[in-house]
Amino acid sequence: MKPAAPPFQLLATVSDFAAHFGFPAPAHPLLTVVDLANHRHPPVTGPALRQLYIISLKKNLKGQLQYGRRSYDFREGVLAFYAPGQMCTADATVDVSEVEGWMVVFHPDLLARYPLGKKITGYGFFSYLVSEALHLSAREEQQLNNVFRSLLEEHQQPVDAFSQDVLVAQLDLLLSYANRFYHRQFLTRRTTEHDLLSRFEELVTAYFARDEPEQPLPTVQHFADALHVSPAYLSDLLRTLTGQTTQQHLHHALIEKAKRLLLTTSLTVNETAFQLGFEYPQYFSRLFKNKTGQTPAAFRFSAQ
Repeated sequence: MKPAAPPFQLLATVSDFAAHFGFPAPAHPLLTVVDLANHRHPPVTGPALRQLYIISLKKNLKGQLQYGRRSYDFREGVLAFYAPGQMCTADATVDVSEVEGWMVVFHPDLLARYPLGKKITGYGFFSYLVSEALHLSAREEQQLNNVFRSLLEEHQQPVDAFSQDVLVAQLDLLLSYANRFYHRQFLTRRTTEHDLLSRFEELVTAYFARDEPEQPLPTVQHFADALHVSPAYLSDLLRTLTGQTTQQHLHHALIEKAKRLLLTTSLTVNETAFQLGFEYPQYFSRLFKNKTGQTPAAFRFSAQ
């Protein structure tokens, strides 16, 4: 029996991507750059799994693009990011008749021998569950357009021994600008982001107020799920607003609860570790000393 066709289109190469969406064949095997005003093709419906990085700046796109379990909304924001292995779907309601902007699509292999190959995995805007594109000022948009034009010009040159070095350097600059604008957005959109911070703090307080025996250690994923964002987005937000990552916040709350148990109960150090959710007491003692400069036993003795 012939196996059933997969429920999505797999786009494993830049050429696959260009052919699927009707864009010109890429001039470089690992990267393509598209001026969207010159290629306003009707959207291809149905899900597509891209094994590629995509950066797109779109204006005047009407409708929403489904991104995983969420949707990108381009009514105001314009800059969007996709990482390899992420699913995207467009439906027949998407209108590209007036769309402007550009798209840069590249395979991870393009970066394999460059520092950017490692650095790109730390950019939260590629991984979090966004519901809107990154908002840009007119000046920010112009800065990105300038880099895009440099990329487009280099992409159209015949490939030589220096092509990949130049392309990767320009991608690095483009992503550095994007990272600056991404963190700026946390600061300028204070109401939404500070509300998320307040909800996070409430969840952490409630979690550590419980005195259930041997409750599991708190994880970044647990709180990110509760707030409907990704771990990367939550840590980036907290680092920007408070100077500390999610893990650092959780360690602080964990140590404060450990201190309370050590000073107000007769639990042994090992029992305290188990009560906090540690499987191995030595890990608790190591973390406690790292954060306080004292072992749990020394802390308890010094407070007597």
